[in-house]
Amino acid sequence: MRRLLASIAVLSTLATGASAAEPWQDAIATGLGKPGTAMPGGVYRVGLPRSDLKVTLDGVTLKPSFALGSWLAFVRHGGGDEVMVMGDLVLLEDEVNPVMKRLVENGVEITAIHNHLLRASPSTLYMHVSGHGEPGKLATILAGALGASRTPFGGETAGGTPPTGKTEPASAGEGPVPAKASAPDQALDLDTAAIDAAIGRKGKVNGGVYAVSVPRAETPKDHGMTVPEAMGSAIAINFQPTGGGKAAITGDFVLTADEVNPVIRALRANGIEVTALHNHMLDDEPRLFFMHFWANDDAGKLAKGLRDALDQVKVAKS
Repeated sequence: MRRLLASIAVLSTLATGASAAEPWQDAIATGLGKPGTAMPGGVYRVGLPRSDLKVTLDGVTLKPSFALGSWLAFVRHGGGDEVMVMGDLVLLEDEVNPVMKRLVENGVEITAIHNHLLRASPSTLYMHVSGHGEPGKLATILAGALGASRTPFGGETAGGTPPTGKTEPASAGEGPVPAKASAPDQALDLDTAAIDAAIGRKGKVNGGVYAVSVPRAETPKDHGMTVPEAMGSAIAINFQPTGGGKAAITGDFVLTADEVNPVIRALRANGIEVTALHNHMLDDEPRLFFMHFWANDDAGKLAKGLRDALDQVKVAKS
């Protein structure tokens, strides 16, 4: 019944013209039970922040938009009616196998499962997925798989259990922010201008977090298909204020093999912990490695340390 009500709400939203403009995007929104956002590169992205979870790390309660943002990004595929999807699903340990079972049974590929952070409680894992098919059918499969978790879909959870906390705005969690931040989000206890100056990029406020996206110089491909920023190919850096000019930081550097250890050395030299190193895709070109990090310190100091690491990477000119 809850899924039915959620679908009715989405259909009502679509009918007002406030959501997806193209039929394939409407089909995805209806199949998932939640509308998304059209983004550059022809991408239609749906944010599914885990606002039901209260995760703490080193005494910091993590905001959903900081490190707990599931997302699914769709793009037209092959010039026909099919779409390709890539996504990152934030799951508790006991949700991994039930969600995987439904995905595998319906032909969706699992491309990675791993941690992003260390010492977080409860522990969260991140499942990367890839698939292609008819938009509505593919979205319905993904919604059904997430139904084996407690991922919130707006006011409902995929599994049908109401979320325990306030639902945050749909966000990427990591990566490009898909929608303009609301007015209450604008007041952050951070000198964002100083962060911008240190990193050399302008970020955006989203869900109480300052998010900076840095694209690589080249545009990566997966299975021969271009992977735009909104599908996870850009470096993502998130700042969550922790008081007194300090911030917790996390995100991921997107690196080629020769960049991995120079970035590790730069981060560690600046007091930034490297928490994970892994792949997200199976047939990417160039081969890319994703490095996650964590620190909680003076925001300006951390921004300068992140810039030192970025200087080791072939990034696009700002």
